[in-house]
Amino acid sequence: MNWNQYPRPTLQRESFLCLNGPWDFDVCNEGDKPQYNQTIQVPFCPESKLSGTGEVYREEQVLWYQRHFTLPEGFRKSRVLLHFGAVDQIARVYVNGRVVGTHEGGYLPFTFDVTDFLQGENVLTVEVRDHLSKKILPYGKQTRKRGGMWYTPVSGIWQTVWMESVPEVYIQGIRVKNGADWVEISVSGATEGVVEIQSMVPVELENGSCRIPIPNPRNWSPEDPYLYHFTVQTGKDRVQSYFALRTLEIKDVDGYPRICLNGKPYFFHGLLDQGYWQDGIFTPNSPTAYEQDILFAKKLGFNMLRKHIKIEPQLFYYACDRLGMVVFQDMVNNGAYSFLRDTVLPTVGLKWLPDRWLHRNKRSRAAFEQAMVETVETLYHHPCICYWTIFNEGWGQFCGTAMYKRLKTLDDSRVIDTASGWFSGVDSDVDSRHVYFRKVRLKAGKKPLVLSEFGGYSYQVEGHVFNPKKEYGYGKCTSREEFVQALRKVYLEEVAPLIEKGLCAAVYTQISDVEDEVNGLITYDRQVEKVKPEELADLRLTLGGLS
Repeated sequence: MNWNQYPRPTLQRESFLCLNGPWDFDVCNEGDKPQYNQTIQVPFCPESKLSGTGEVYREEQVLWYQRHFTLPEGFRKSRVLLHFGAVDQIARVYVNGRVVGTHEGGYLPFTFDVTDFLQGENVLTVEVRDHLSKKILPYGKQTRKRGGMWYTPVSGIWQTVWMESVPEVYIQGIRVKNGADWVEISVSGATEGVVEIQSMVPVELENGSCRIPIPNPRNWSPEDPYLYHFTVQTGKDRVQSYFALRTLEIKDVDGYPRICLNGKPYFFHGLLDQGYWQDGIFTPNSPTAYEQDILFAKKLGFNMLRKHIKIEPQLFYYACDRLGMVVFQDMVNNGAYSFLRDTVLPTVGLKWLPDRWLHRNKRSRAAFEQAMVETVETLYHHPCICYWTIFNEGWGQFCGTAMYKRLKTLDDSRVIDTASGWFSGVDSDVDSRHVYFRKVRLKAGKKPLVLSEFGGYSYQVEGHVFNPKKEYGYGKCTSREEFVQALRKVYLEEVAPLIEKGLCAAVYTQISDVEDEVNGLITYDRQVEKVKPEELADLRLTLGGLS
């Protein structure tokens, strides 16, 4: 278990103190005082095996974390920042018994300036409540009663906890915009400084930003994931970062609207990726597990992952940036799910429903919108992300046109899928469809056609199944040969013929098994690959015609 890697590669300093590892831990009823009578491994959620506890807690209980630390000699400059990658769901943080801040929301990073709370020997305490409220905060696929397409809940700290020291005036953020042959770098927290891109001549910031032409540009793509590295020096602060040159646009090509990467039509051949792990649930045993999943998908010929209703640590997106894997990124849903409205009726054909009056809770709507804003701010830097999905299959959907317009103001450089699957009578950049339990028969219209979910054939590999008593999928295969045959057939007979008729992307469900779901191309424990690269080699050539 190695989670000591620097967690924020888009803005990296030499200053880094990792606080992962064993913490004192306790679970109490509301109002009780923690005794810290057990140990937990951070950054693994307490429900996971890797945490060392492996228990699911009641929503009325409070999780308490505590660890002692001393700042290394020479670490402290002027200010000291304490960072949390993610804590699910409501966290209150103490340093030496004093509250330094609180945070709500289980999927996004947060930071506190703890300078004025520090002393020689320090005690860091984190108090966590996870009510798993489906009405307010985004919750994704978590549920108290797991089964089928709903999974074990995740509570507490599940991403890296770390500290850094910065000067009094420091770089708080970097925003990168680019074209095919230029980059614009903006810095928050400081207005004067110098930007140096690899071996190019340094360029001075003017009012915190600069626009730099790039000679002999090399565009980023899955086939050539080239990254430009740069540094920013402002006063006493110096950070390292990177960017890529890649463009996205929608153009009519041969009579069909196409999503174009770097000016050319590109077929996004993808897999649904839910980001669950058998031993760590939300968190794999090491960041290298992200690379292994990405390389497995690339080995089979896939060039895109749809990150489904989950936000990963930055190290996942950095791996996609480096290795060349496009990401279609979902927002994390909140709001109640209705089996009748959100599954049964759309499955039999009712895929249009006005959403103005859906999920009318004002707090729920505000929480979703705020999380969407923070998601874009957190992930904007990563060139691998080419596509945002706002709502999935009606879960939590409301005022889709207004949310589309809001997201466009936050990021107009990427493709936006407002309603993935159905309930699509709203503004959106694409026509996004889900097809299960029937043949893929789609027709392109005025927008790029995206098959954002399909397939999902189940196949259990004996000895590598999370729950042998339950099997969930969208078509059952009893042998590996039958599974491979079904996979090849749906692509060659149903998906491939649609590409020349306007299909721009296809997302097969899914990269790995997840708990009861055994419809992955690899088992939940990542030990058995259900399909071999040579079995999909001709398929790769067929689907790669636009690339």
